[in-house]
Amino acid sequence: MTTGALFALLLICMLLGMPIALALGLSSIATILFFSNDSLASIALKLFESLSEHYTLLAIPFFILSSAFLSTGGVAKRIIRFALSLVGHIRGGIAMASVMACMIFAAVSGSSPATVAAIGSIVIVGMVKAGYPESFAAGVITNAGTLGILIPPSIVMLVYAAATEVSAARMFMAGFIPGLLMGLILMIAIYIAARIKNIPAQPWAGFGEVVSSGGAAFGGLMLIFIVLGSIYGGVASPTEAAAVSAVYAFAVAVFGYRDIGPMKSVPWKKDGETLGAAVSRNIGQMMLALPKCITDKEVNKVLLDASKVSIMLLFIIANAMLFAHVLTTERIPHHLAELIVSWGLPPWGFLVVVNILLLAAGNFMEPSAILLIMAPILFPIALKLGIDPIHLGIIMVVNMEIGMLTPPVGLNLFVTAGITGHSIGWVIKAALPWLMLLLLFLIIITYVPQVSLFLPEFLDKMHGY
Repeated sequence: MTTGALFALLLICMLLGMPIALALGLSSIATILFFSNDSLASIALKLFESLSEHYTLLAIPFFILSSAFLSTGGVAKRIIRFALSLVGHIRGGIAMASVMACMIFAAVSGSSPATVAAIGSIVIVGMVKAGYPESFAAGVITNAGTLGILIPPSIVMLVYAAATEVSAARMFMAGFIPGLLMGLILMIAIYIAARIKNIPAQPWAGFGEVVSSGGAAFGGLMLIFIVLGSIYGGVASPTEAAAVSAVYAFAVAVFGYRDIGPMKSVPWKKDGETLGAAVSRNIGQMMLALPKCITDKEVNKVLLDASKVSIMLLFIIANAMLFAHVLTTERIPHHLAELIVSWGLPPWGFLVVVNILLLAAGNFMEPSAILLIMAPILFPIALKLGIDPIHLGIIMVVNMEIGMLTPPVGLNLFVTAGITGHSIGWVIKAALPWLMLLLLFLIIITYVPQVSLFLPEFLDKMHGY
């Protein structure tokens, strides 16, 4: 009865158009008040504990802030230029470079909508000017942007780690090879489509451009090595690496590339100035400019936007944790686990059910909320069936990728619609052929667990675990 009441209340709240965070919180509180023996004091306690006990969740606002600085600055433009210098001369190379740029930007932002917004706002127009059909360009970017939650560091992976108490670092390791594989699949498909559509290739820019563009993008690319290198090398936890990434992204955007902030109009080197004099002048001006960042409008806007996104996401997480608390208190995951195990489903059959449930949920809910509701239910069943929890996590993340592309709540669809000025229906039609590739990729990830588990297991062996 309690289970039915909880999910019925959630469904009613969602059908009434209530925001998902409020729907989760209200259905949980109503269930505790009227159908549960749990203490009312547990509501306030759980809301506080949900964000204070999970150290991993502290990484989320830091990664969001890092992404905000890099999205506002010219990092995306420099990454696109670098990707074009590498693959732009291949047939369909601009689209391939866009996928590569999404992969690189995903590794510094951890967010799918941010990846689509930062890369798509530049490359969709560029592809159309180069002779690509606009629907082709929009479909590629909408799908490639989903790599933002698969290639580490990923905010969605942090949420799964908090919900199941698995290692966030191992989740990041597990997402690395699948992210590269998905990018490779997209680029192969682009090459085939470009041959069929007879899309022209760009001229080879030469090794000089590769070196020059790589140097220009170096500041942004270094963030990948700082974050992932420190985590995989055991130097820092994901939360510590996230904090460092936020400070580094601020420094790169404001003092390195100088796309925003008080040093925006200050040149690195003046005409006739020696290198030593330029370095000395820049250090002095940076020291003077640092206090001015507190009152700088552009820097404050980035901080405000990042704060809004962080508060929104953490509010959803807090309410979803309360929902998960009701599930756990009423032993709903335990009963469901016993029920599904009693059906005698083999592991592969259970994974079919998991994918159907998550694909359906992805149509109506935000990824973090889905993970926080479904992970406590599916996690114990997977353990009983011998499915690795890290493998289950990657399966769930790939399903969340697909959820970013399915209406009515597919965030990437809305971002692309905003960039192109077309309707959601037009974007859905443009993204559909590429979505089929993601579904194929989901099958591979589901039934070839070593794609996800190879790197974590390899690194464990290296460290002697």
